[in-house]
Amino acid sequence: MLGRRRLGRQFGWLWAAYAVSAYGSGLGFGALPMIAVLVLHAGPAEVSVLSAVGPAVGALIAVPLAPWVEFRRKRPVMIATDLTRFAAMATIPVAYAFGWLGFGQLLVVSIVVAAAKIAFGAASGAHLKALVRPEDLLVANARFESTNWSSIAVGPPLGGAAIGLFGPVTTVLADALSYLLSALGIAAIGGREETPRPAGDDRLRAGALLDGWRHILGDPGLRALYLNNVLVSGLIMATEPVLAVLLLRQLDFAPWQYGLAFAAPCLGGLVGSRLARRVVARYGRDRVFRTVGTLRAVWLIGLAFVRPGIVGLVTVIAVELAIIVNMSLYTPVLATYRLERTPGHLVARTLSAWSIGQQTAIAVLTALGGLLADATGPRTALAAAGLLILATPLLLPRRDQVARQEPEPAGSHA
Repeated sequence: MLGRRRLGRQFGWLWAAYAVSAYGSGLGFGALPMIAVLVLHAGPAEVSVLSAVGPAVGALIAVPLAPWVEFRRKRPVMIATDLTRFAAMATIPVAYAFGWLGFGQLLVVSIVVAAAKIAFGAASGAHLKALVRPEDLLVANARFESTNWSSIAVGPPLGGAAIGLFGPVTTVLADALSYLLSALGIAAIGGREETPRPAGDDRLRAGALLDGWRHILGDPGLRALYLNNVLVSGLIMATEPVLAVLLLRQLDFAPWQYGLAFAAPCLGGLVGSRLARRVVARYGRDRVFRTVGTLRAVWLIGLAFVRPGIVGLVTVIAVELAIIVNMSLYTPVLATYRLERTPGHLVARTLSAWSIGQQTAIAVLTALGGLLADATGPRTALAAAGLLILATPLLLPRRDQVARQEPEPAGSHA
């Protein structure tokens, strides 16, 4: 059984650190756009700029960080990026308390957090591959995925209640503290971690910055999955700020209703992530990619038809539930395949490249969605995203492209 498989004490600490951070982020789900709307009275264009520019600039900053992460011990990198996010997020409640909070500060915090998140994810993925056995990678990734969705299920309703009781920046403070606790958990993993040695002249080549993309685009299976995932993630995330404006401003949803609309469906994430290992064992990885990858894309159009009141709330919950069940099954399978197909000396750069491309797509599509919503209204932007995502299954790989192959030897170059 998935929940009973033991992966060791060190993985237990890594999982605990991830859980603390995830639950903190769950409490702060959508906090920056919500603060922009409720405190700074931002409109659709400003909210979309906040959600787009932060990830885009953060991704740009993360490009030269990838080789730096690759050739350093991963736990110190993870601790440093956690502490960076703690410091950045903590500035928001301080500025709010003194009446200094402005849109520019929210934008800077968004940039810093986005860059640190990419560096942390690259280091974490490389560390995970070294920490657990290859046959346990899917189990480990499924546990992370399950934790992620459970944190979003619990966090937003509690966060909405906390905002109502204690003010709009309460959840930001909780999120900041969760990064500090995560850093302490990673420090408790213990054990000796060797400093990675570059393969050949990896550290010195200017092209080392691009090796992650070379590896992704040179592998037929990874290339197809990358292009598909970039567009699917970008289109889904582009709807978040537009939907926030529609629900909070035009349909007058209360903050707790907004939180519930995204939290309740996340319980479906527990179902999908726990089924991942058994579904792969029964039907095969290629069928998961094709079938579940298609099912992720067919529901988003429903958000364009959200109405006021209980009917609207139920519509959002139903659409998000259908998306999340399929995403939570698909994501750990994708994460495991990506690690299996990547040589050890390229893991951090490959994961960085993947995240940078994904964040850039989210930023561009979010900006375009915001401009469209500002010009025509949120419903038109939601409908456009829902229609475009229906074409993304055409990018999914064929069966022969995801057939298991051995990755390149550690000494080779992409």
